Amino acid sequence: MSAPNRVGGLGGADLVVAVDGGGSKTDAVALTITGELVAHERGAGSSPHFEGLGQAVAVVDELVRAVAGRGRVGHAGLYISGLDLPVEVDQYAAAIAAFDWASSTTVVANDLYALLRAGTDEPDAVAIVCGTGVNAVGVRADGADVRFPSLGGLSGDWGGGSGLGEQALWHAARDVDGRGPRTALSAAIVEQYGVASVSVLIEELHLGRRDASELAALAPAVFASARAGDAVAIGLVDRQAEELVAFARACVTRLGLAEQAVPIVLGGGIIRSGDERLIGGIVAGLERVAPRARIEILETAPIVGAALLALSRAGATGEALERARAEVTLATGGVAPSEAAREPAPARS
Repeated sequence: MSAPNRVGGLGGADLVVAVDGGGSKTDAVALTITGELVAHERGAGSSPHFEGLGQAVAVVDELVRAVAGRGRVGHAGLYISGLDLPVEVDQYAAAIAAFDWASSTTVVANDLYALLRAGTDEPDAVAIVCGTGVNAVGVRADGADVRFPSLGGLSGDWGGGSGLGEQALWHAARDVDGRGPRTALSAAIVEQYGVASVSVLIEELHLGRRDASELAALAPAVFASARAGDAVAIGLVDRQAEELVAFARACVTRLGLAEQAVPIVLGGGIIRSGDERLIGGIVAGLERVAPRARIEILETAPIVGAALLALSRAGATGEALERARAEVTLATGGVAPSEAAREPAPARS
């Protein structure tokens, strides 16, 4: 669904509801038009890619009802992971159309827009998420934007917790059977999952006793092994940095912003881990492809951006937006966005 810049008929008692739906968790807030936070709830992941459309919509419906309580929802902004193609947005919008809180003004969009707004309100900007998976969006003041299908290997994507975990297991399998180099990741995997061997884990995944989504939990082990000097893990961390730089390069090049001082907002659990080698690799790469860009490490939950977008659509004042930012940030345990300085760049191990 699309929405005008201002929601006609939004009464003073009506609530503005915002949702940020990710692969591992979903945040929902209800606010007044003055920016007061009425309620915040967190639930399970609601990405249609992982949960299926029906279950993903059910998670959001339950959370919207929880934060709205007995109040009337005057406007809802739903920013959901996995809505990467126009047809996916249309399908999602159709799936929620019958809910009593949905209306012709309800906005359905990819969660990257919430992440972007949480990090900056500048009209020329890029946002890159590296969490369970990876994706990016670039926007320009004239309304042009750059998006990616984000369909995994089918559309040329690699990385995030899932990508790092899958590759960690790939290398461990080749370590234990002699086809590849030795790596500390093999022992880390055995310890992580409490299995007798890497081969046992592979068998459990193959037979469906474990789900491949569990491999995303290996990301911290990859970073720890890299810090300890493991060559395979170092290669994976460096590859992740290169992939994120490639997203940024594609965005600024296609939008003609490569020489502009644009903010590049970085968010997601992998980024928030603060690994020095990863962040250092991103900084060094961006110095080559967008030398005037500045990095914003997002330490605020993307639900803050979803709330600001929803309130703006509903016609909230600038004062209300500032109040909402402060109250939603506090409620979700975040801090204000921080800018990663270009000089000196983070040290690389």
